[in-house]
Amino acid sequence: MKKTLRWQIAQKIELWWWQNYLKAKPETDYLLWKKRYWQGLLNQVTDVLTLAPNSRVLDAGCGPAGIFILLHQQKVQVTAIDPLLKQYEKNLAHFKPTAYPKVTFKAMPLEQLQDKQLYDTVFCMNVINHVADIKDCVQRLIEATKVGGKLVITIDAHNYVLFKKIFRLLPGDVLHPHQYDLAEYEAMFCKEGVQLLKTVHLKQEFFFDHYMLVLGKRKIINIHQ
Repeated sequence: MKKTLRWQIAQKIELWWWQNYLKAKPETDYLLWKKRYWQGLLNQVTDVLTLAPNSRVLDAGCGPAGIFILLHQQKVQVTAIDPLLKQYEKNLAHFKPTAYPKVTFKAMPLEQLQDKQLYDTVFCMNVINHVADIKDCVQRLIEATKVGGKLVITIDAHNYVLFKKIFRLLPGDVLHPHQYDLAEYEAMFCKEGVQLLKTVHLKQEFFFDHYMLVLGKRKIINIHQ
């Protein structure tokens, strides 16, 4: 895995951001709100996504309060990965792995994902532009999804070409090493054998809008031999 300086800086600031964001938020209240947030997202894609009992689910780049906090209560097998899990456990009272005994946590970057057992549903929520090698990570997410399975992505996508180019040149958004618009993200994921099933516009802002993409995998794709 190639750890660029920009990615390493982004990781340090990510931890600092969570510490500052959560310090004034009561644990119980925040986690309850976050569960409702995740459920609200799932409610918008029930026409294209169903989590079957005993299905295997991946929360890729889960952070301290990823969708695993909702899914651990359901009859699915959840694996959650993130390179900062040990730091979150040490520094954030809101993240207690023991509170989720049915979740398998792995402290690892997405670039190291290479499970032999594939997943029925892969979630990568507001993560893909945080990674070190985005093209490699997109491929690994697709490979980790079973044929017939679903890949769910949330992203911040640029609204203006000018600002996208400026942000790529300058550290205007240091938490996000990669800067793309919606069409670029859709093209990045919609490789041969992967179909875009639904795009949901979640939130509108000036520089970026927030979207959720649900993709379906139709054939075996594996370049990491």
